[in-house]
Amino acid sequence: MLILMFAPPALAQQQADAGGEPAYGSLADLLEDEASRNALIEELRGLEAARTDQAPGVEGAAPPVEIAAQAPSDQRPEQVSFARRMAATTGHLAANMGDQFAALGAAVGGLLGGGEAAAEGADLAPVDLQEAGAAAVNLAILVIATFVVFFVLRAVARPSFRALSGWALRGSEKLAMLRTIVAVAVAAFVDVVVVALAYLAGGFVSSLLVNEVNADATRLALFLNAFLVVELFKAGLRMLFSSGYEGLRLVPVAADQARYCNRFLANLAGFIGYGMLVLVPVLNFNLSPALGSGVGTVIMLLALIFAVAVILKKRTVLRDRLFARAEQSSGPGRVLLRLLGRLWHVLALAYAVLVFAVTVVDPEAALPFVAVATLLTVVYAGLGLLISVVLSQLIGKEIRLSDRLNAAMPRLQARVNTYVPTGLKIIRALLLVLVAVLVLDAWDLYDLAAWYASEAGGRTVSAIVDVLVILAVAALVWIGLASLLEHKLSPKEDADPAAAARAETLMGLFHTTLAIAIIIMTSMIVLSEIGIDIAPLIAGAGVLGLAVGFGAQKLVQDVITGVFIQLENAMNTGDFVSAGGNSGTVERVGIRSVAMRDLAGTYHIVPFSSVGAVSNYTREFGNHVGEYGIAYRESIDDAIVQLEAAFEELKEGPLKDNILAPLTVAGVSALADSSVNIRVVIKASPGMQWAVGRAYNRLVKKYFDQAGIEIPFPHTTLYFGEDRDGSAPAANVRVLGDSRVVDTQDGGR
Repeated sequence: MLILMFAPPALAQQQADAGGEPAYGSLADLLEDEASRNALIEELRGLEAARTDQAPGVEGAAPPVEIAAQAPSDQRPEQVSFARRMAATTGHLAANMGDQFAALGAAVGGLLGGGEAAAEGADLAPVDLQEAGAAAVNLAILVIATFVVFFVLRAVARPSFRALSGWALRGSEKLAMLRTIVAVAVAAFVDVVVVALAYLAGGFVSSLLVNEVNADATRLALFLNAFLVVELFKAGLRMLFSSGYEGLRLVPVAADQARYCNRFLANLAGFIGYGMLVLVPVLNFNLSPALGSGVGTVIMLLALIFAVAVILKKRTVLRDRLFARAEQSSGPGRVLLRLLGRLWHVLALAYAVLVFAVTVVDPEAALPFVAVATLLTVVYAGLGLLISVVLSQLIGKEIRLSDRLNAAMPRLQARVNTYVPTGLKIIRALLLVLVAVLVLDAWDLYDLAAWYASEAGGRTVSAIVDVLVILAVAALVWIGLASLLEHKLSPKEDADPAAAARAETLMGLFHTTLAIAIIIMTSMIVLSEIGIDIAPLIAGAGVLGLAVGFGAQKLVQDVITGVFIQLENAMNTGDFVSAGGNSGTVERVGIRSVAMRDLAGTYHIVPFSSVGAVSNYTREFGNHVGEYGIAYRESIDDAIVQLEAAFEELKEGPLKDNILAPLTVAGVSALADSSVNIRVVIKASPGMQWAVGRAYNRLVKKYFDQAGIEIPFPHTTLYFGEDRDGSAPAANVRVLGDSRVVDTQDGGR
């Protein structure tokens, strides 16, 4: 049946090569026959099933043929246990390695035997030593010429690399990462140009060798292709781990660490690349496929041993560095770094063993898949690391605003330096998730394109983007409105403490109200975007608001009254006021109440709804109003002179800075029962009128005493009346405990 399948194409190809027309007619005759057509379909399906069974790492692939053959008759291949499948796979791997090493031994033995019989027994093609020597010389000439041109071009480009590195290290630290990215991009372009020019030079030498000495063009092309792939990979390594130019190094490590990583990966890439892309194909074509396959296995085994040795050697070193970096981080980044520090060697060893296994089992199908997946993983992780480093540097940089803007909105800079790093941290976390998803997709563990094409995937991505935009807009609205309130309410630099206290009170009140409103609105919109029906929430909030409105009328009245009291600047923290039947110094002005402490130290909390009027004793200035009484027989003018003298001494005392105006003598305010009252007014600083009054009272008493002016105390005059003739009748005065009677008219007896 296979002859029926491949004979027509082979015949067509032979005729085409011979210069004739392809045998399309024979193929048409084959397809016209129903029996032949059905047989051909069955054979194609069988070949497809066998190919699928041999392709590891492909999602949905059937188990290998060996596993299917070992399954019970009533059990499908996919129902075989995981342990049995693993055992079959490892057995297949061991069998392949054994076969390849046996074939390699036979091939080497045939080569060393030197006879044609030994070569035929080892399935080796006959070797013409003269031709092999000439081919080796031609290949050596190409290798030397290509690498000489490459190293010369690298030496010519070295000053440009040095200049780019110096430019990246100079300048402001704020744009350091941007300059580094630009410098690395330019250096990478120069590096790629150097590799391309060396490749072209090698191609020119190859064409000369082919034309002049009839060299094999295929062997020379194998080296040139390997050179291009390996050196481009090394150029990518130099972008990450540039050891000689600090400014062209994307990975933030020291020079010795970068040099070690670059040398290790470059040596490994060169060993595997030139061995698998040059040596193995040459052996396959010129000697024996078995020999080439065995040499490829040896190359990969040596690379595996070298990689395992380096990983185990540097296990603790890299772990300690990751732990040290984790101590400098916080949040999820710290946890991930510590987890990576504990498991990095396990992941690296698993990857190395995986590459070796797929190379031995099925290099033609699985190795390209692993190579592409590895390349995509490196690209995704590199871009993610680069963006993460940029974001980390931006997070650590403090945003500074102009002095004029800080004076108008003093809290704007602190607010921006709070929300911008938070937003960058969210972006970095989302970037980490995206890199993980892309890596899983590269290894066919997750089909990102199919998920995104589905309705659920598109809706999820759209919801995430919408939520991020909503949160960003909410943050901008909060920053803008809060800064506008600060601009309107912030006191000027020369404002008095009372105005500053009032501004702080109002800003706290409005900030709280604004924050609650923005949080509620943003939460509702976000819930709506992620698919939650907010209509019941709105209805429930309306009912709850109505219930709260009826049950908390007093609270609402407190809040509204408090807002108007603050807008009218009735009281501020530190004022001495009388409100709601209590007097004291204001210690706190809240949303619904004011807290005061009176002279006795009692702490009063007065709701704003109970405040009918506010009497503020500490606004702009205060007056000491004194009433000083003198006896009726004293001179009013002399008393006023003494009052003024006492004020003059007061102005020279420790309270002189609190006296705002000259003494005001209002004059005689009352003719009281036993005194003539004189009123004076002293204008003092707000809150200091009581201290000024106490000091002035002391001086008034002092000066009145020196001038002999009597400050009367209450007197009682007894009057016993008169007779008709105008004489006063006798008064009978008795002393308690004495029976004698004193006659006031004749002096008593």
